[in-house]
Amino acid sequence: MEWLHDLFKKSPEIALFLSLAVGYYIGKIKFGKFQLGGVAGSLLVAVLVSQVGVQVDPGVKAVLFALFIYAVGYESGPQFFNSLGKQSIREIILAAILAITGLATVVVMARLFGLDKGLAAGIAAGGLTQSAIIGTAGDAITKLGLGAAEVARLQGNVAVGYAVTYVFGSFGAIIVCVNILPKLMGRTIREDAIKAETALQAGIKVLGPEQHAALPELVGRLYQVTQGKISVDEVENLDPETAITIERVKRGNQVIEVNPQLLLLPDDIVLVVGRREAVVSTSGFLGKEVYAVEGMELTMQHREVVLTNKEFHNKNVVEIRTQTAGKVRHGIYVVQLSRMGQVLPMQPETIVQVGDVVSIYGAEQDVKRVADIVGYVLVPTAKTDFVYLGAGLVVGLLAGLLVAKVGSIPLTLGSGGGALLSGLLFGWFRSKHQSFGAMPVAAVQILKDLGLAGFVVVVGLSSGLQAVQTVKQQGFTIFGVGMVVTILPMILTMLIGRYVLRYDNTAIFAGALSGSRSANPAFGEVLDKAENSIPTVPFAITYALANVFLTLLGPLVVALV
Repeated sequence: MEWLHDLFKKSPEIALFLSLAVGYYIGKIKFGKFQLGGVAGSLLVAVLVSQVGVQVDPGVKAVLFALFIYAVGYESGPQFFNSLGKQSIREIILAAILAITGLATVVVMARLFGLDKGLAAGIAAGGLTQSAIIGTAGDAITKLGLGAAEVARLQGNVAVGYAVTYVFGSFGAIIVCVNILPKLMGRTIREDAIKAETALQAGIKVLGPEQHAALPELVGRLYQVTQGKISVDEVENLDPETAITIERVKRGNQVIEVNPQLLLLPDDIVLVVGRREAVVSTSGFLGKEVYAVEGMELTMQHREVVLTNKEFHNKNVVEIRTQTAGKVRHGIYVVQLSRMGQVLPMQPETIVQVGDVVSIYGAEQDVKRVADIVGYVLVPTAKTDFVYLGAGLVVGLLAGLLVAKVGSIPLTLGSGGGALLSGLLFGWFRSKHQSFGAMPVAAVQILKDLGLAGFVVVVGLSSGLQAVQTVKQQGFTIFGVGMVVTILPMILTMLIGRYVLRYDNTAIFAGALSGSRSANPAFGEVLDKAENSIPTVPFAITYALANVFLTLLGPLVVALV
């Protein structure tokens, strides 16, 4: 194995990407209904690779984790702030329950097995995967009034306990959230993620990438006129509730200009565009349908426009439709209305607000005319606004450096909590002002996937060797206690959440539970199983709380053991 050690010493990044590649391959293998998943697979492979000796700069771990957690916050910011209120009480209670049961478990197990304060605090940090406990516990140990040698020994034991238990701390949380929780609920994460997304969209059918309706709502048809002398305006206003538009008229061999007063003559060919029901009903009035007439081709546009015109603010759909001049809305069809990423039902009573995104469909000149009146067009882009991304990360990491002391207990968000909070704020602000700050969905996804998996691999490479060596020296007592500290609080919290707090959606519950344990690998697997962002909002709430609650456990463990 010496050649591997030399190779990884020269290029430690090889160990990182090797662990990712092999880990994700192993993660795809199914053992019955059980599947490790890419994150857990990468963690296990990284521990194995670490046995040949790998040194990875800890700055790599910090960068990868910051990118992951910021991207999570950025994606979920709009929904997070929409969810704040009475509906967040369950998440607050859930995070508090896990912190309390985690503290009780650590203290009881430490006393049962005669562990010192340092090992107990390290097991709390590793078993609950809250690295900040190392700092708060180490600081508390220095205040015990012990000799320098004893302080150094206890602080060293904090690191030992953390190294031995962190790997299973990450893996055990995945098992509970991804495997045990769905069995308790009787439904998969994916099933309930779809259910919650459908409810969130108020029954609106939202097509995914590469999906198209077999019967599109908006259609274009060609008709050969059989009626005599009827104006374009009369045809377009046959049914004001379901308007249609005559976009082109061909008379003989010539395409003629369309205007409201134009009289349609027998044998004219007309291109009718509108909602399917209205267009089809027009056939009985105009004449027979014809196909592929030269010169009648027309390209329609689908654009998303951000509403900035305050004349439409706080008006419902009916008011806008009736109060807007016909010549303004002529030829334009509203396909969808969304607010901060959430699709709104196109009901008559739906209230429209500044900042809403209106999806409109029509001919190029009509789309441009209406977009100029309503607001501005969202231009699709595959590029990320790195000014906005960089600023968001800087703000978040600076916030993570802030420390507030309550007595002798330091409270801090840490880099993870700061980046998450900043991501939430910057994501929410971007949803309100979409002319800047673009980060495409694909970019967000790669930051989440590479950030989380890379972070976990660096942890495995850095602590895997020490963990195995310490287990050999100390026996499996520390590891066994760590397993209990990892699993028992989560099981107790899961049962309380299910039967007392009445969580009834597996995807939402899994997100909340993984966040209350600040279990990023588990959350990554939950997101992977959900295949949408439904678990993100409850995770964001409980994760922010867990960073405070669990960090407080350091000095409390030192005081109580």
